[in-house]
Amino acid sequence: MKRGRIVLVTGVFDILHVEHLMLLEEAKALAGEGGKLVVVVARDATVERREGKRPVVSENERRAMVEALKPVDEAVLGYEDMSVDKVLVKVKPDLVVFGYDQGCLEELTRRVAGEMGLSVETVRMAKFSLSELDSGTKIKQKIVETWKPTG
Repeated sequence: MKRGRIVLVTGVFDILHVEHLMLLEEAKALAGEGGKLVVVVARDATVERREGKRPVVSENERRAMVEALKPVDEAVLGYEDMSVDKVLVKVKPDLVVFGYDQGCLEELTRRVAGEMGLSVETVRMAKFSLSELDSGTKIKQKIVETWKPTG
């Protein structure tokens, strides 16, 4: 009997939206029957260092929300130092799935896996864009516009 694959997805997942769900559903499908989807949720400090601001939702709450999604088998917090090598050793993925906007992380993961002598396949998903609110940034902007005090 062929076992499914361990598939890894990483991200911030600050304001969950349909694009996140579609990415996770596609990643889970790539795991195959008996496969496992593991999601590494970025730490608050990592997001602040990379994006210049902290997420709206705390890391523990983001991790819990992601883990509660149907396609996700396990969600864990990343490492403070964003160590790709530590994540690869901990999760032992057969496949790492990246969002459309994670090209730099995909390149870094390929390089680190190669240096470590690991056979890890990578795949980058296309943008799904089902609605105008297809990113956390757009959702935050819409909230500001909608709730702007009127004179």
